[in-house]
Amino acid sequence: MQGSPADLWSLVALLLHMAAAIGAATLAIWLLPRASRLGTAGGASVVALALTAVWSVAEAIELRAVVAGPVLETSRNLLWLLVVYRLFVGDGRAASLAPIRPVLYALTFVELLLLGLDLGYARIEPALALQGPVFGVGVMLRLLVTVGALVLVHNLYGGAPPDARRALRWPAAGLAAVWVFDLNFYTIAYLSGAWPHEIAALRGLPTIVLVSLFAIGASHGRNALRLRPSRAVTFQTFSLLLIGGYLVAMVMIAQWLSYFGGDFARLINLAFLTVTSAVALLVLPSRRMRGWLRVTLVKHLFQHRYDYREEWLRLTRTIGATGPDAPPLGERVVQALADTTGSPAGLLLVCDESSGPALAARWNWPSATGAATLDPSFALFIERENFIVELDGIRAGSGSLPGGVDVPKWLLEDSRAWAVVPLIHYDRLVGAAVLARPPLPRKLDWEDFDLLRVIGQQLASYLAENATQEALAESSRFDEFNRRIAFVMHDIKNLASQFSLLARNAELHAEKKAFRDDMLVTLRNSSEKLNALTTRLSRYGSGGVDKLDEVAVDEVARAVVGRFAATGQVLLAECEPLRATANWHSLEQVLVHLVQNALDASAPGSPVLVSLVAEGRQARFDVADSGSGMSPEFVRTRLFKPFVSTKNGGFGIGAFEARELVRAMRGRLDVDSREDLGTRFVVRLPLAVADTTYDDAGFEPTLRSEKAA
Repeated sequence: MQGSPADLWSLVALLLHMAAAIGAATLAIWLLPRASRLGTAGGASVVALALTAVWSVAEAIELRAVVAGPVLETSRNLLWLLVVYRLFVGDGRAASLAPIRPVLYALTFVELLLLGLDLGYARIEPALALQGPVFGVGVMLRLLVTVGALVLVHNLYGGAPPDARRALRWPAAGLAAVWVFDLNFYTIAYLSGAWPHEIAALRGLPTIVLVSLFAIGASHGRNALRLRPSRAVTFQTFSLLLIGGYLVAMVMIAQWLSYFGGDFARLINLAFLTVTSAVALLVLPSRRMRGWLRVTLVKHLFQHRYDYREEWLRLTRTIGATGPDAPPLGERVVQALADTTGSPAGLLLVCDESSGPALAARWNWPSATGAATLDPSFALFIERENFIVELDGIRAGSGSLPGGVDVPKWLLEDSRAWAVVPLIHYDRLVGAAVLARPPLPRKLDWEDFDLLRVIGQQLASYLAENATQEALAESSRFDEFNRRIAFVMHDIKNLASQFSLLARNAELHAEKKAFRDDMLVTLRNSSEKLNALTTRLSRYGSGGVDKLDEVAVDEVARAVVGRFAATGQVLLAECEPLRATANWHSLEQVLVHLVQNALDASAPGSPVLVSLVAEGRQARFDVADSGSGMSPEFVRTRLFKPFVSTKNGGFGIGAFEARELVRAMRGRLDVDSREDLGTRFVVRLPLAVADTTYDDAGFEPTLRSEKAA
């Protein structure tokens, strides 16, 4: 025979109240010699826990109808109010907050009044009409005590200084759990006009929570037991709760529609389900929705916006990516910084030896071109101040930075650009990162700035280390080249020895025909070897210039074009009679290299145009072709790297040497190139009449690539 529902609820009440009684008694006994751990509230807490254990036993055996039940409940409530007061005394606020004692006196008076009502209510006959009003007044007074107690607990924790909240966290949470449950319990009793026995059976549950939280607060290991959910777990949990709430709401609305939909209830339900499912599929997976949810949770649930452990691990994983599919270091640097702020794209601008930061890598930003550079004044400002530039604020304001420093125009015109983060290594600007605006726009605050600066310094160290490794590798390749030259010198020495020996033998055997025949063969072979050797080396020198003179550079241009006249491809488009400060042989070597490169990159019969014009105080040489062209990344990272060649058997130092020769002549070498369209090399040298107005530092070469169409 199955038991009735009342018996089942009585069993639940018995189990919960007995568990609460055992827990409260155990904690009271354990806390008795350790009462000081709860400060001035320790003694009151021990007595309150002991009395709570007795009250729980009384509730378990259903003594509410007798005198002991109301007396024990009133005593329990008064002792917990005393604990609250002692907690106020512990941090000295009892003396400064005058309303505390009157509130406690009022709540004590109401509790004693309730005790009288409870004892009188037990003696009223059920048939009397007075029983209902007495019950209503008693429940209202209990609600008043519960609300007053919750207000005290809120002020206890909310008004405490930050260093005191650590000790008050667990006791305040335990007391709030009991009184919040009682608030709902008495509210239901008042609205229903009767004692809710099913809910009353669960009153042992908040007592168990109270005992558990007090135990944590009094424990030495309370900090270790502190709940620290990770942001990922919090985000996923909240997402599941959001989805669950969404489903519950949909079920309730669908049920409501089924009541009011009439004959078309099923059709309305199906249409509603279809529309809401479509909306959920569009909204819930969106990047903007996830960004809003993450920002909201972090803002309200965590003390700091970032989980620094996770940020460090993510940064390490991104930078340390290896394998054939791993992106280049520059892209990884941009991605590591962009992921920090949730930016969907970014650019990396790296400082060159002779110019300001220029585009070196991009991540999910294909529209950026080689024109993405930072002005020297802007670069100097962010280096000196370690200043992170928030571009939205600049756009909304004056358009300039403190001190009158102007933001590069292309940054303000590109609506995706959101922030510029300097990458500084040992007080030196290694580069800068431009971050795209996140899907959920927001203003950067102090925590963003601090984290971005630290990550920027870390990434700058990676870039500096990589540059050092490349320099060491380049030095190693130079050593290898020097060893190769040693072998070449050895061959030249052997040829010189043969010539010397031949000359000595000629003095003794010149009249012999057989010797003359052998001598001719030896001379021919040695000459061929020497010519082949000099041809290989004629295009490569030390990069230095012995002497600068006033040179008729138009004659140099014509001589170079005449040297390639046999190809029929090299044309002199324009040639003004100009005189510049240069070295004839060095300039000729530079132009020969550029023309030869243009021929190598062009199809047979495709013209290579050479021109010389005056441009301000400079003589400008243009060598243009319509060949295969080069990408901005290749121009930036490989074109002028020694020993990097796309030609079979090439040394890979021609472009490097050409640039060094132009630098030595106090000029600059630029290159504009677009893939599949062609390349134009531009050499600028100071005109002889303007040479005295320029110094060596004014002609450092720079690189730029044309803007994308």
